Amino acid sequence: MDPTARIETALNRAFLRTLPGGPPLLAGAMRHAIFPGGARVRPRLCLAVAAACGDDAPDATDAVAAAIEMLHCASLVHDDLPCFDDAATRRGKPSVHAAFGSPIAVLAGDALIVLAFQAIAWGALATPARLGALVLTLGQAVGMPSGICAGQAWESEPNPDITAYQRAKTGALFAAATMAGAAAAGADPLPWRHLGEYLGLAYQVADDLLDAAATEADKPVGQDARLGRPNAVQTYGINGALDLLTSLAHDAAAAIPDCPGATPLRALITQEASRLVPKNLARVA
Repeated sequence: MDPTARIETALNRAFLRTLPGGPPLLAGAMRHAIFPGGARVRPRLCLAVAAACGDDAPDATDAVAAAIEMLHCASLVHDDLPCFDDAATRRGKPSVHAAFGSPIAVLAGDALIVLAFQAIAWGALATPARLGALVLTLGQAVGMPSGICAGQAWESEPNPDITAYQRAKTGALFAAATMAGAAAAGADPLPWRHLGEYLGLAYQVADDLLDAAATEADKPVGQDARLGRPNAVQTYGINGALDLLTSLAHDAAAAIPDCPGATPLRALITQEASRLVPKNLARVA
């Protein structure tokens, strides 16, 4: 089964186990947040790392990949709320709060976080010795002091450290994806942290470049400046941000630990990194 099919199957399996019989609006909002998905970058990265490490427990791998996507989508639901970005759309359709109202959106984000950990528990039934590492890895990626909740909170600080902000806001889930992929396959997750952190920072810099230089056809632009959020382009300029993106992509490929599938994984990382530069800046890069 190809990675996309594995991810979608695992997500649907988790929803089928929990949503029947619950409040219809909440169930609808949760599905609205997850389906149809975006690029599923983080769960695909999780599967790729697991494959490089042998992927001897695919049920656990699929479950943790789905959990990472649910955590990511939960953060987007909360990020779009009127108290944060007040975004009317997400992935080309109304954001969850625009479609279902803010109270249901808050609950949908919360419920997706809980469902993520339920999915891990179900997926690791056959490999219980790996459950602790998986739960700790994802818990650290969500909470304090450097998970995505902390990343959201940095936006409210008067003088945030941009590196700490980006590491928490974006890097945390990427690090969780690489570490959990390794842990699901029975490998030591710690050596995989740097790969995820570098990739997370690279994706955040690419998003900052999009915010500053994309067209409205690509995504809403100028959000960071309007909301006064830290931004690599504001800090380093367009050329400096492009240089930083190139450096981070190189560091990510170099950070792949020794493993049976290191060579194809390095090729995949390099290929994905080349796609991060916004199209209208590719010539500059």
